[in-house]
Amino acid sequence: MSTPTAPADVIDRFTALLLAKDMAGAIDLLAPDVVFEAPFAAGTPARVDGREGMREYLADYPDRVDITGFPAYAVHRTADPATVIAEFTAEGRTVRTGEPYVMPYIAVLTVRDGLIAHYRDYWSPVLAAKAAGELAVLVEHLGEDS
Repeated sequence: MSTPTAPADVIDRFTALLLAKDMAGAIDLLAPDVVFEAPFAAGTPARVDGREGMREYLADYPDRVDITGFPAYAVHRTADPATVIAEFTAEGRTVRTGEPYVMPYIAVLTVRDGLIAHYRDYWSPVLAAKAAGELAVLVEHLGEDS
């Protein structure tokens, strides 16, 4: 299989690797200096710098969330040919609780030389905490002084 270079192809490949639980392959699609941002994050890092930082951030992902599909998935081009917006819903289960995991995402990705250089991920920390059985922990975290 050839290496994808167009931004839409790169995000398609990235989500396919996540679905296959091939974290090493997904990490390989990130630029060494990638910047990952999660503007709505609560209780998890809002920013991760670099491929190695992302390797650590995603290390136990398959042990936390078992994604079984992306029933809603669309990629939109932008005025910047290097940037796409992906809208998708991930379905599966939260491993620790067995609870269903249904999470809508919007991701804004910029691709450079066939690698994801910037990934802004918009998701609901409330839905994630609820599926993980950690809603009370999230509420407590929100009440802490920043």
